[in-house]
Amino acid sequence: MPALSVLMVALLAAGWVLAGHLVDGAPPLLVAAGRTAASFVVITVIALLYPRSRPQVRAATARGGGVVLLAFLGFFAYYSGTLLGTGVIGASRVGLIVSLLPCITFVIGIVAFREPSTRRKVLGTVLAVLAACGYALADAPTGDGAGSGADGGVLVGGGLLALGGTFTYAVYGYVYRRRMADLTPVAALPAITGAGTVMLGLTVVLFVPLGGVSAADWGGIAALGAVLTAPVFLISHELILRKGPLFTSAIALAVPFLVRLGEWALGREPAPGPLVLLMLLLCAGGVWLTIGGARPAPSAEEATTAEEATTAEEATTAEEATAATAAEAATASAAAADGDTHPAQGTEPRLPHGTGPRLPQGPETGLPQGAEAHTRQGTS
Repeated sequence: MPALSVLMVALLAAGWVLAGHLVDGAPPLLVAAGRTAASFVVITVIALLYPRSRPQVRAATARGGGVVLLAFLGFFAYYSGTLLGTGVIGASRVGLIVSLLPCITFVIGIVAFREPSTRRKVLGTVLAVLAACGYALADAPTGDGAGSGADGGVLVGGGLLALGGTFTYAVYGYVYRRRMADLTPVAALPAITGAGTVMLGLTVVLFVPLGGVSAADWGGIAALGAVLTAPVFLISHELILRKGPLFTSAIALAVPFLVRLGEWALGREPAPGPLVLLMLLLCAGGVWLTIGGARPAPSAEEATTAEEATTAEEATTAEEATAATAAEAATASAAAADGDTHPAQGTEPRLPHGTGPRLPQGPETGLPQGAEAHTRQGTS
């Protein structure tokens, strides 16, 4: 599990850096549609290579309403908002907004899914949101995409686009766990990514000019989807089923740090200043407060299952003990019976008084026998 989490963080950060580069020369919606289409092809091929997953693929495709809803939330709305926001305020700021996903997931879980809340989680959510806003303002002069002349309105508009996409993805995690929990990610994702590709592709065909896109951009979009996005989809959906949406979204905490360092290493951004680092650390602390704390109590179903397992184990143990006792009793009885039939050497069986026949007295007793006995009785 830790290896999957680390791999997912690395792929996410690399994907955001590459996406930030691509939206400088290609329309953001084209990048969104292209990466989704490439990931759809890769995941579908993987699913077809495993014959056991084919019945589940057909089952996922048959859930038309759930597939369309998930495609809209997790692909069309999420990628449209975040990549349009990247073109306005830059990849590093959008990455930080996406890192608020645990806090947004937490709020949605309380409001829509009645999940328990604590004062610590509420404080962490508020702190993370305020730190993200402070980071966006502190890093405004150096953010790519927005440029040094970006005003407050542009920053707010780009931030709202990214925040809207992040919000829809937070909802997506809960919906996916409820609609596709019985299917493996490699079986459920072909239908979902296929529907997302259709939605984004139609939007690009209708509203996005494609004349100025270079061959290098097309290749970068294909690599973004096939090499970075497809593995992230498979890993993240597996983590959603194993650990839940809140844990999975919390992994995004490390992404803005890596994106900011990656842009600095590529020369796209100067080194982050002290105030920027402070805002990043405060945001990290807020997200840590949101996802930290004691483990939740097991649900009623889990508790019942555990109780049944314990009862069954106790019954099995008692049955084994009873069988062992019976076996010991049978062994002892058999041993006793064997001892009565074959007494040990040097011992004689004892007969109960008055129950057995009188045995004749032999000569070894010293009593007279035959005529000798008659003669002696007569003379007395």
